[in-house]
Amino acid sequence: MLKVRLMGTRNDIKWFRKILQRNTKIEVTEFSDLYPNKGTDRYYRAYAEVKRNGTLEK
Repeated sequence: MLKVRLMGTRNDIKWFRKILQRNTKIEVTEFSDLYPNKGTDRYYRAYAEVKRNGTLEK
């Protein structure tokens, strides 16, 4: 499992969340709400937990 912090504009984070959810090689187990970054009202952050789908490849 990986824990990932995403940082960007609201639209960028929403766009990347869709990419993560559509990828068949990974499963998104959790995705947080958007949190504003300090010092700016343009950039936000979100946290995701992802894990591999299926068996391990060698």
